[in-house]
Amino acid sequence: MKKYMIVAAIALAYGAAQAAAAPAAPRAENAFLSQADAAARSARVANVDYTLDFTLTGKETFSGTTTLGFDLSDAGAPLTIDLDKATILSLNVNGKEVAPQYNQWFITIAASELKAGRNSVTISYTRLHSTNGEGLHRMVDPVDNRVYTYSHFEPAAAHQMFPVFDQPDLKGTYEITVTAPADWVVSSTKRETGIQDIGNTKRWTFPRTKKLSSYNFAMHAGPYKVWEDHGGPYPMRLFARQSVASQVSPQDWFNYTRRGLKFFDQYFGVPYQFEKYDQLLVPDFLYGAMENAAAITFAERGFLYQDEMTAAQKQSLAGVIMHEMAHQWFGDLVTMKWWNGLWLNESFASFMGTLATAESTEFSNAWQGFYSGAKQGAYVQDQRVTTHAIETPVPSTANAFDNIDAITYSKGASTLKQLRHLLGEEVFRQGVHNYLVKYSYQNARLDDFIGSLGEAAHRDLSGWTRQWLYEPGVNTIAAEFSCAGGKISKFNLRQSAPSKAMPTLREQRVQLALFNLGADGLKLGKNVAVTYQGANTAVPELAGAACPDLVYPNYQDWGYAQVQLDKKSFATAQSSLAKVDDPLLRSMLWQSLWDGVRAAKLPLNEFLNTALANAPGEKDYTLLGDVTSKIRSARAYLDEMGPSASGYQGQMATQLEQMAFAATQAASGDHNFQRRWFATYLDIASTPAALAQLADILNGKLVVPGLNVSQDVRWDIVNRLNRYAHPGAAALLAAEQERDQSDSGQAAALGATVVQPDAKVKAEWLAQITDPQTKLPFSKIRRAMENMYPPEQGALSELSANSRLAQLAQVDQAAGPVFMRSYANMMIPASCTPASVQRLQAAVGKLKDLSAGTRRALLVTHQEDERCVAIKKAMTVN
Repeated sequence: MKKYMIVAAIALAYGAAQAAAAPAAPRAENAFLSQADAAARSARVANVDYTLDFTLTGKETFSGTTTLGFDLSDAGAPLTIDLDKATILSLNVNGKEVAPQYNQWFITIAASELKAGRNSVTISYTRLHSTNGEGLHRMVDPVDNRVYTYSHFEPAAAHQMFPVFDQPDLKGTYEITVTAPADWVVSSTKRETGIQDIGNTKRWTFPRTKKLSSYNFAMHAGPYKVWEDHGGPYPMRLFARQSVASQVSPQDWFNYTRRGLKFFDQYFGVPYQFEKYDQLLVPDFLYGAMENAAAITFAERGFLYQDEMTAAQKQSLAGVIMHEMAHQWFGDLVTMKWWNGLWLNESFASFMGTLATAESTEFSNAWQGFYSGAKQGAYVQDQRVTTHAIETPVPSTANAFDNIDAITYSKGASTLKQLRHLLGEEVFRQGVHNYLVKYSYQNARLDDFIGSLGEAAHRDLSGWTRQWLYEPGVNTIAAEFSCAGGKISKFNLRQSAPSKAMPTLREQRVQLALFNLGADGLKLGKNVAVTYQGANTAVPELAGAACPDLVYPNYQDWGYAQVQLDKKSFATAQSSLAKVDDPLLRSMLWQSLWDGVRAAKLPLNEFLNTALANAPGEKDYTLLGDVTSKIRSARAYLDEMGPSASGYQGQMATQLEQMAFAATQAASGDHNFQRRWFATYLDIASTPAALAQLADILNGKLVVPGLNVSQDVRWDIVNRLNRYAHPGAAALLAAEQERDQSDSGQAAALGATVVQPDAKVKAEWLAQITDPQTKLPFSKIRRAMENMYPPEQGALSELSANSRLAQLAQVDQAAGPVFMRSYANMMIPASCTPASVQRLQAAVGKLKDLSAGTRRALLVTHQEDERCVAIKKAMTVN
């Protein structure tokens, strides 16, 4: 506990003490910026302005000239300017040409060239476009050979595009001109003020922006298809590649964007500040989306569809639009001072994005989706050996994304949700408004945000902050009660800490709900709101209530805590799911059963029996998605465990396939339910009969009424058939590749190739993945990794398992963090056997010098392999 309190104190104190002094030594000669060096630089530099001039040709390199204007308080020491892997053509400092002192990571300006007061530095350079999704990424569309570029700078990659003070607390203004091919369009933070024809090119001129951190600025250029909408208070545009434009539904994008802008303007009480709203679908994107001010980017892979969008896909679109839109205020307008505050940006955007989706779109049950999806990811992450506090130190930009995970996004959002319940909705909103007004166009720390909420609530939130934001782990809550004469005689809410190493007990407000079984199902008998803290909280107001068949101590999901059902409630949950009317409560009870599986307390086979009995009758679309996701996860555990002597896996596989396909046929009149069930069938089909059925659907021999076999579905079928080496699968892959030559088709073909259960294919692609000189773009390497070792191919994985572990440190050292975030999470071997667990344990003991992210991935892989072995042991069938 003391360790975490010390960490908290250090983090809260950062700023005045750190920023007051220059570093004791020159900046380290590496690719990353330390917090200490950033603090020293921001203590000297202020009032930064960038004048940027880019020349884009569509070829592999681009050129630029950047003029940095800035005030310098102290000219007694050198100053560094970040610029990655460029060729410097000229360097001018305060009107004087100087020879660059440049190490491919940053330029060092000698103290003798600087002056106190206003300085000007002009740098002309050329650089290769990036192909890994950072900096100024370039992609050649294989369909029509058009070239597209876009920028991506988070967490600290602006210096992969232009010279910059690449740290969030040196906000600057940006004036930009871009010379590009004549058929290109250019999007940036502002709308252009002029477009000049120059032969086969055009020169785009943009006015100076308001103050922004470097990672929030953007410039995207290419022959994009552009849709416009002026139906809202701000002009909106949507961009996509020409070859995929038919897969975009502009009316949905503009509908949700318009609703979101209206909601946030009203909620925050601060109007949108960036005048126009551009959104771009871009290829090869690393993440889901990025909140660049007024020029937001979205991954094509998540938002292009060759069929009518389902309700789930529309809800996902609305949610991501709202998340990135919330960032325009919380992150772009007010920005964290250093990367340790990035969690607050993401937590707040996750919270506000869900709130906006629930209150401004047709998806009023958005919090139910948050509970069963994002929040469960946080609970899983928070119970791992790698759990961490929400607020953690970030020593350098190398560590900026080490702790960006479900705790950052979803636990953080959950803590804000329950803080809103604790303070009251209007008090919370007023505190947020005050914060945005006070710190607009500035940088702020966590205590600034908490201080604004505390002032609005007239209470000291320092204790709450310490408990929730600086202490790791998730608490467990359980109802303890006794009954006499059919009535409750005593009721307590018990809270427990996860371990002696994480002893913190927290304060929060939850609802306790009592249910009784009757002829009409499971009905709510009594519900009370309780603010609890400490190990035991008495709830005297429940005395005298009817003795319940089920107690749920976090009704309607106000709190963030693992719920441990008492024995009677657990038995009721297992036997009476179909008798629960409330979809959110039903979702919570399903989750309690799944938690029992993962804790090796409920046999996996019993869970699957419950799923077979209840899933086909599920009428709530959102909950059906959650249940089928759990069925997929259960099936993956069976695959990892390997074939059993009794043939249980095969028997269960057949039953699950038959259930999913029957439900697909039964849902022919409902597009949403049918797509959800067929996607489940696709993801679990493995028997020869099911695979043959998929092949018949692909070639048209079998027509399922109502089911549209789109190009996306065709590729999913081809992948599944190749994954299990179904007869003729390779020929079907070749035919589909000829049919669909788009870049998404190429990526799908790559996946279907790599997933084949062929030792030679695996060896060839493993060599490609680990080759530092590979010419393949990272998006294709990542697709290969995703398809290398599915759960049932454990024997093939074992062929290279020892060598992959032996080479992990070498790969980690040679590759950058972008590559390792994928490699470490997909390529560390685990096979759900005691021998595999021991092998991973040995690697954990030996490989102690891995990068922080890779080390965490190794620890998680070991823990999850142990979990799989425990689940296998707990099964009551062989």
